[in-house]
Amino acid sequence: MKRRQPFGALVVVMLGMAALIFIPAWTLHYWQAWTFLAVYFFTSVAVGIYLVRKDPALLERRMSGGPAAENETSQKIIMSIAFAGFVGLLVVPALDHRFGWSHMSAAAAIAGDCLVALGWFLTFLVFKENSFSSAIIEVAPDQKVVTTGPYAIVRHPMYAAGVILLAGFPIALGSWWGLLVLAAILPVLLWRLFDEEAFLAENLPGYVEYQAKVKHRLIPFIW
Repeated sequence: MKRRQPFGALVVVMLGMAALIFIPAWTLHYWQAWTFLAVYFFTSVAVGIYLVRKDPALLERRMSGGPAAENETSQKIIMSIAFAGFVGLLVVPALDHRFGWSHMSAAAAIAGDCLVALGWFLTFLVFKENSFSSAIIEVAPDQKVVTTGPYAIVRHPMYAAGVILLAGFPIALGSWWGLLVLAAILPVLLWRLFDEEAFLAENLPGYVEYQAKVKHRLIPFIW
């Protein structure tokens, strides 16, 4: 994989995200959107640079995700709904901004940007610890159970990071109504989490013992 390829893909994603925000908002005078896109872009680029230099194989696996890449029909459905939710987390706040459905302080919006940055940072920690964190549910031939780093705290730190990242979207964009989209897709994310656990327990040696050792799935000391 060429080094420029992932960054070219990121630019395309960013342009798509900008269109999903600014077209429904019907204005470029939307500082929350500009700040959110800047935070998302620079944090994702930082993670991308790390992967290009340290773990290009993981980067290639992460780029091959999406509904079409999944092997199971249930996962294709889950990822399709998740993609629709990702779009909704951008479009609904943009419409909220346009029509003034809710009002959020600047401090709250900045806190949302901090959640986006935190979500990417936690994602980086997962990538650093687990080179097998594929974008689809699968087990590589040489894959082993990872029990260190964030995996010593919860069994699914990638999902935890993802929820934090996505929660930051509507808040950073200044929309309380956008959080309803997150609430709507959370059950789908949990569905995927349970499916992945069942798959790993059946196909990854040592995972059942890991489940017994690390009790909490997503939230440390709670669940």
